[in-house]
Amino acid sequence: MKPYLAHARATALSALAYRANFLLSLGGVAFQLIALLAVWRVLLADGPVGGFAWPQMRAYLVVAFASGALVGAFVDFRMSHRIRSGLVALDLVKPVDYQRARFAETVGGVWIEVVAVVVVVAVTVAVGGALDTPPGPMLALFAASMVLIVPLKFAVSYLSTLACFWTENFVGVMWARQALTGLLSGALVPLVYFPGWLATAAQWSPFAGLTSTPALIFIGKASGSHAVLLVATQLGWVLAMWFGARLLFRRGLRRLTVNGG
Repeated sequence: MKPYLAHARATALSALAYRANFLLSLGGVAFQLIALLAVWRVLLADGPVGGFAWPQMRAYLVVAFASGALVGAFVDFRMSHRIRSGLVALDLVKPVDYQRARFAETVGGVWIEVVAVVVVVAVTVAVGGALDTPPGPMLALFAASMVLIVPLKFAVSYLSTLACFWTENFVGVMWARQALTGLLSGALVPLVYFPGWLATAAQWSPFAGLTSTPALIFIGKASGSHAVLLVATQLGWVLAMWFGARLLFRRGLRRLTVNGG
């Protein structure tokens, strides 16, 4: 356990050392929140659309911001750089599991992101008023859903960085992944506004667990057994992608070339 705690601590120190990068990344997500709040405030000025009234949409967007701010892009670049540069070979000789070490690094920076999210949400509430919160059991389920975002988002990011074993440029892969997750997670537009077939496919995809699931639970659009099923789906995707990534990593190692060998 100590080696993994060391990895987590190193990531936290790195985030504090490169504060400008972290703040710029967070600022991009915060600006998206402001823009979406302004757009949806106008769209819902005359009444609910698609079952969403303005107070619900406002709460939905705040949760979307919180989920989007967790597990920043710097995790992707760190992992992809080590694969493309061949430094992953050094990680393989260390007495730690490669995937668990990368997850520990991800978790190490989460507490800083949580603090930043709390500050931004507090300012949003101070300016726009309090958010309606779900009753106790649903609030606990919402908290569990938010916790699951960390391993789920790590799994999505980790799987995409493994593509670097087959391609020399990670930027294109990252942009494609961000476009896909931004759309199918419901971060930009709630899934209820999608065509029926696409909404259903997106809701049961791993991406919905990144935004739609916790947001729907928080605003009361998902409750009871439906909410439990959505969180169980989150957990199922975490396990499936975690073990799927281990298999893909083994295949990727066969393509690893360091100094021509």
